[in-house]
Amino acid sequence: MIEFVIRDDHCLDTQWNFTNDFTGSLERKGKKGVVSSIKPNLSNIRNKNDKTLKKYIYIKKKEKSNYNMTDTNTARTIVGIIGNVIAFGLFSAPIPTMVKICKMKSVSEFKPDPYVATVLNCMMWTFYGLPFVQPDSLLVITINGAGLVMELVYVVIFFIFATSPVRKRITIAMVIEVIFMAVVVFCTLYFLHTTKQRSMLVGILCIIFNIIMYASPLTVMALVIKTKSVKYMPFFLSLANFMNGAIWIVYACLKFDLYILIPNALGCLSGTIQFILYALYYKTTNWSDDDEDKEKSNLNAEIELSQA
Repeated sequence: MIEFVIRDDHCLDTQWNFTNDFTGSLERKGKKGVVSSIKPNLSNIRNKNDKTLKKYIYIKKKEKSNYNMTDTNTARTIVGIIGNVIAFGLFSAPIPTMVKICKMKSVSEFKPDPYVATVLNCMMWTFYGLPFVQPDSLLVITINGAGLVMELVYVVIFFIFATSPVRKRITIAMVIEVIFMAVVVFCTLYFLHTTKQRSMLVGILCIIFNIIMYASPLTVMALVIKTKSVKYMPFFLSLANFMNGAIWIVYACLKFDLYILIPNALGCLSGTIQFILYALYYKTTNWSDDDEDKEKSNLNAEIELSQA
């Protein structure tokens, strides 16, 4: 709304109100007046004696109430904190696997690939959340920054207890990721000069990497269909991934962010499909296998963890 104030010699601060639309007219409304038109036609003043006051009319923008904006920001913050808690729980899911590796002093059949891939994903999302890329995204930084640290710890554990060929592969992969990230940061900051341009480039890259990472859960789902068994797809991990995607969808919609919305919508869809598969094949699952299969199932699903 815009407030129009008329000043004249007789009444230094007389306020009037436009009641009609774009051609509206002036009516006296006491102390307060609000207008619905942006460019009213002042020739339609009802009180002909007030026509001489046109040159004294000035427009003062009425300050909009900040309540709606505050409510939205508060809701977004609360949702983001909930998303941080859920995502942190997901990032913590491999801890039992890491403890087992440390006890065995061997990585056994476990593979470092999901953790190495998630390192790059977390780096990209952390960079995306920085104020000079995408403003007002602190909670994206906090969870992906925490996830980055945790994933690096997992990679270090793998590196310590892995064989020489695996160590070499981890080293090469990490060097490539660091070089790639450095190139992205340089190009973003040097060639792009607005947050809109920067968030678009980094956001698209984040979406691409998230889509690539969905290859792992798709493989697990294909295995479930082939074996008619959900032992490699733990229900609570699927539920947590679904909740993680859903909460970040809400976060992205409160202050529309397409680049957060798309990957989490895909994550939510992936979780829904996993629920359907779980319902279809739960009864045909053979639960008599050893604990190592359960650990492998957690490893396969862990790659979905960083979607925020």
